[in-house]
Amino acid sequence: MTTTTHKQHPLGTGFTPASTTGDVLGDIDLTGTNVVVTGGHNGLGLETTRALAGAGASVTVAARNPDRAAEKVSGIPRVETARLDLMDPASIDEFVARYLDSGRALHVLLNNAGIMAGPLVRDARGYESQFATNHLGHFQLTLGLLPALRSAHGARVVNLTSGGHRLSDIRWDDPHFTTGYDEMGMLAYGQSKTANVLFAVELDRRWAADGIRGYAVHPGIITTTNLGPWLAEGQERSAWLDDSAQRAMGLVDEAGEPVIDPYHEKKTVQQGASTSVFAATSPFLAQIGGVYLKDNDVSPLDEDPQEIDFVTETNPPATVVPHAVDPVSARRLWDLSERLLEG
Repeated sequence: MTTTTHKQHPLGTGFTPASTTGDVLGDIDLTGTNVVVTGGHNGLGLETTRALAGAGASVTVAARNPDRAAEKVSGIPRVETARLDLMDPASIDEFVARYLDSGRALHVLLNNAGIMAGPLVRDARGYESQFATNHLGHFQLTLGLLPALRSAHGARVVNLTSGGHRLSDIRWDDPHFTTGYDEMGMLAYGQSKTANVLFAVELDRRWAADGIRGYAVHPGIITTTNLGPWLAEGQERSAWLDDSAQRAMGLVDEAGEPVIDPYHEKKTVQQGASTSVFAATSPFLAQIGGVYLKDNDVSPLDEDPQEIDFVTETNPPATVVPHAVDPVSARRLWDLSERLLEG
C-alpha cells in the first residue's frame, strides 16, 4: 500500500460468523427507511430483502426480469420490483430516472447483484461482463442515485464483494481482458471483486461529508445461491462447479448436501446475508465507512497475503488484502470508471 494507515481494525461487535440476519437486526426499527437491493429476489439478495422489509423498510428490488422477481418476493410486505439490467447503460438510466421521479429519499443502496466466472462474455461496449456487471453497472447506478442518497440525510451504500478479491488487483492496462482470460474466468471475477472494495473506499472519501457512507461486504461461501457462471445463450456451464468439484472443495457432502461451517466461510443464506444487513443498519458503523466487512465486523488487514488456488482450497482465506483498500488505487479506479461510462 502507499500509506501506512488504514481503517481495517475489528470493532468487537460481539457478532460471530454464525450470526444471522435476525441476530444482527435485533430490535432495529426501519420504518420509513427506503432501500434498493439489486438482485434482491434471489439467494443472499432475497434474504436481505426479507430481513430489511421485516424490520419495517420499504424495499425496491431491481432485477432484469421484474415480473419473475415479483413472484419471488410475493407476500413480503413493503416490497416492489423494477427493471434493471446492469449490463445495459440505458436500462440503468431508466431505473435512476424512475426512482428520482418518485421523489423518495434513498437511505440504503445494496449493490448486491453479481455474476461469477464462466466463459468470456463482453457487453455491447466490448467490456468484460464481470467487470461491467459487478462493478461498472453498480458504479453508474450509484452515481445516478446520488441526489436521492443525499436527500436521505444519512445513507449507506453497500457493495457485495468476496474473498475472491485476493485473486487479482485491477488490471490497469487491460481491465477488459483482451488477453489473459483464464479458462474459468476467476481472475476477471477477482478483479471485479477488488473493484467493489475500492469503489466503497473512494465513495466514502468523496461522499462522507454528505452523510453517505460506503461499505464492502464479504458474505462467506453459500452454495445454495447459484452465483455460478452467468451464461450467454449456447454456452456451457463450467465443469468446475459440478457436484464432484464442490465435494473436492468441501462445499457439499457425499449426499450432495451443503456443508455448513460458518467459522470456515461455509454459511447458510441467513448467516451470509447477515453482514449485508449489518452494513446497512448497524449502529456500530455510525462513525466509520470505507471498510471491508466480514462476519459482521470490520475485517483485519492481511498485510502479507499468500498465493492460493481458490478453486481447490477447502478453506480459502477471506480477510482483506492491501491492494483492495489502497486509497490511491481507489481514486484511480473512480477516474477510470467515469471514463469508461463515457464510452
